[in-house]
Amino acid sequence: MRLIRVGAPGQEIPAVLLADGRRVDATDALDELGCEDYDERFFGGDALAELTAWVDAGTPGGAELPGAARLGPPVVRPSKIVCVGLNFRDHAEETGQDPPAEPVLFLKAPSALVGPDDDLVLPRGSVKTDWEVELAVVIGETAGYVEEAGALNHVAGYVLHNDYSEREYQLERGGQWDKGKGCDTFAPLGPFLATPDELPGGRDGQGLAMWLDVNGTRRQSSSTDQMIFGVARLVSYISRFMTLCSGDVVSTGTPGGVGLSLDPPAYLRSGDVVTLGIDGLGTSTQRVR
Repeated sequence: MRLIRVGAPGQEIPAVLLADGRRVDATDALDELGCEDYDERFFGGDALAELTAWVDAGTPGGAELPGAARLGPPVVRPSKIVCVGLNFRDHAEETGQDPPAEPVLFLKAPSALVGPDDDLVLPRGSVKTDWEVELAVVIGETAGYVEEAGALNHVAGYVLHNDYSEREYQLERGGQWDKGKGCDTFAPLGPFLATPDELPGGRDGQGLAMWLDVNGTRRQSSSTDQMIFGVARLVSYISRFMTLCSGDVVSTGTPGGVGLSLDPPAYLRSGDVVTLGIDGLGTSTQRVR
């Protein structure tokens, strides 16, 4: 199943994206399940399974939505966005760093979350805003001190994410990485959340081709097979340092080809167009302003 949210910013309604491309309003179906949106309450109970049954039954009572309407992020109000740094072998190599012995973690502000095709707004004074195509995981059942063998049972689905980064703020302004990661519009998510059974490479999120273009030039081209720590390992590891709540987002790292590592480095400017995609998770486009 593919979950989407449709409508103007702040006015999105929950919906599903069917295999034939139709968008169907799921508001009434969620209401019957005691949920309002794709939030912590929805992902923490049986609502996802029951919504799947509703879709399998032909979405009775669901109205078709316009195909051209804006898509918002497919999850709403996650308590946190946990990101993993240097988790791709090719990215670690291009930065001249050894692969980390343990996952490198940082937090991205939930206020950075936007729809998949919303504009990227450069922060005031930014001169080093960079791109990062990433596979993101949405947590289902709350995860605290979970074992790796059972960690995938806590994954509700997967989604395409661009982990935008302002490198000057991140690396040259002191302190932690967070200040270069949490700017408004720096977390476009979507177009849809795909439940694990939708993935062509299997429910563990491995074997998925991923790519990113800037102004039509391919900058990143890799696969989730390049991940140093897989999804199950990451969910288990992170759950030992913080509880992963239902609906939380875990972004699993980016492959090689970021602007920081080009010779000379290249960063985004107003008017640029960034397009990215992951097999089975669709594509998104952000225009820079």
